[in-house]
Amino acid sequence: MTLATVTTKGQITIPQLIRNRLRLKTGDKVFFEEKQGRIYIANASQVALSEIQKHMKGEAEKVGFQTEDDVISYIKELRASR
Repeated sequence: MTLATVTTKGQITIPQLIRNRLRLKTGDKVFFEEKQGRIYIANASQVALSEIQKHMKGEAEKVGFQTEDDVISYIKELRASR
């Protein structure tokens, strides 16, 4: 457990260990969420990526991509056509 102090402006310094675990860098945004009386903090970029992945699940198969190589081949075709 790590302790941080809240300033008069409501700011805290996120301890280095926590910043490392969340892969936070200077300028990154953080996401706060309350669940069942607990507050969670997350890297906002990781939250956004997880949401996108959740919404895109199964879409590649719908258009016929079965492997990562299928996607890479498609991208190469697109680039070659430009």
